Amino acid sequence: MSEHAAAKNGLSYADAGVDIDAGNRLVEMIKPLVRATRRPGADAEIGGFGGVFDLARLGYRDPLLVAANDGVGTKLRVAIETGLHATVGIDLVAMCVNDLVVQGAEPLFFLDYFATGKLAPEEAATVIGGIAEGCRQAGAALIGGETAEMPGMYAEGDYDLAGFAVGIVERTRLLPRGDVAEGDVLLGLASSGVHSNGFSLVRRIVAASGLAYEDAAPFAPETPLGAALLAPTRIYVKPLLAALAGSDGIKAMAHITGGGFVDNIPRVLPDAVAATVDLDRIAVPPVFGWLARAGGVAEREMLRTFNCGIGMVLVVDPAGEAAVTEALVGAGETVTPLGRIVPRTGEPVVFTGALAL
Repeated sequence: MSEHAAAKNGLSYADAGVDIDAGNRLVEMIKPLVRATRRPGADAEIGGFGGVFDLARLGYRDPLLVAANDGVGTKLRVAIETGLHATVGIDLVAMCVNDLVVQGAEPLFFLDYFATGKLAPEEAATVIGGIAEGCRQAGAALIGGETAEMPGMYAEGDYDLAGFAVGIVERTRLLPRGDVAEGDVLLGLASSGVHSNGFSLVRRIVAASGLAYEDAAPFAPETPLGAALLAPTRIYVKPLLAALAGSDGIKAMAHITGGGFVDNIPRVLPDAVAATVDLDRIAVPPVFGWLARAGGVAEREMLRTFNCGIGMVLVVDPAGEAAVTEALVGAGETVTPLGRIVPRTGEPVVFTGALAL
């Protein structure tokens, strides 16, 4: 075979479906987004082989690092099918940093993983723009990530996301505390909607309803259904850090994600106590009422699948309840007294009243 024939028949990485130039364009497109997440300890530049964070800049005395990783789940299918990609990055950050702050930790930095079959730089930049916005809301630096173009692994137009966050807390301020006890108060913080859990059930209910994502949402007629369901997960970091700094009243916190109230609240309770939750006190957003009615979903299933309007639950010393509430309301949170900690005689979470579905 001649050299000319060999060159003609030779394959390149681009022939196999991977466009290195597109990846490089994406890096240049997102550099301004990344720079906007700078914070003490990180200059938030990307392009190296690893992200660097300078812990000495923070002034902690006896710090512990806390790490969390998560994804967005099948909420991504709604984003992909509607072409609305601007907010799923906020969801990605929220699912990680909300898990850090419930342990009392201040988020420091975030890394993302974006995987697709064929890289569309503009679409990917929109997604990463949402990640940068989430980092700004959380006060975390976006110090790196990975964009993987993998032909044959994903259907055309599909992508997946994963996120990784690291935070810091003084050893003496780590939550949950060991003194959660009978008489402590439960406070709930309002959610912004479905957040990023239960979307396999949400999508099944939408399919059974016969509605398209571009149709008006039955629970918000001024908004298309897809856009309404994509309301991004609320990031509670800054209000909770302010409340932690201003009072010693918070003993424990539970991020209400997959498993809802039923599975998440017990994660922060000692074995000897239970939480009573008065469902009558929860202002249930209309989206949950529609999901329950359209899907015929029982109340118990709603409470174990969705946040039902409460994205975060705090266990608070009664003596500190007023100060904690004042700090949270001042930071823009809607605070709902949910119940109390009682001796455990059966289930770790005891519900009274009923959800207004």
